[in-house]
Amino acid sequence: MTRESVELVIFDCDGVLVDSERICVKVDALIMADLGVSFTEAEIIENFVGSSTEVYTSAVEERLGRRLEKGWQLRYEHLYDAAFAAGLTAVDGIVEALAGLTAAVCVASNGHHDGIRSSLKITGLSAHFEGRIFSAADVARGKPAPDLFLHAARSMGVEPQRCAVVEDSAYGVQAARAAGMRVFGYCGGLTPAHRLEGQGTVVFDDMRALPGLLRTQ
Repeated sequence: MTRESVELVIFDCDGVLVDSERICVKVDALIMADLGVSFTEAEIIENFVGSSTEVYTSAVEERLGRRLEKGWQLRYEHLYDAAFAAGLTAVDGIVEALAGLTAAVCVASNGHHDGIRSSLKITGLSAHFEGRIFSAADVARGKPAPDLFLHAARSMGVEPQRCAVVEDSAYGVQAARAAGMRVFGYCGGLTPAHRLEGQGTVVFDDMRALPGLLRTQ
């Protein structure tokens, strides 16, 4: 896909725009302990990074051996809020990457709108995405289903084949491929490169390289 054919670059939020995954893993571990179920940080990274609330809940319920009440995660949101307020930063190189792009950009995240906006505000990235934020709350199925990326492309008036997706999780990469979009898998965070590799996917570890990759890949 050449630069001329890319009309829209769709960014995931956590781990791609904001360096939140390491924070989330530690908070997730606290939540698991409070629920009475044990997941190691390695298991959390493998199973939950980039997942939808439904995937997260199903895995916890399976290990617990019981159902959780609807909206159970809401009582823990203050833990994420406090941790983000104390230590959330933009992903290294993302400001330079955004400055080097010529295509339109938007965000498509499994997170809720309020959380996405808060993260972008804390890290000073809000201005890049004002009015172009899409959440799994907008569609029937979050990632790894393609619904969210297709919704973002449709809302931005761009055909899927003219979109490039920047993701850092196996769930997100799967969703982008299913949507028929070109994928750029960022492995500079917690997810190892081999979990992002596959057909139609360029894996890279320096966000500053993204504009060049979009021009040449």
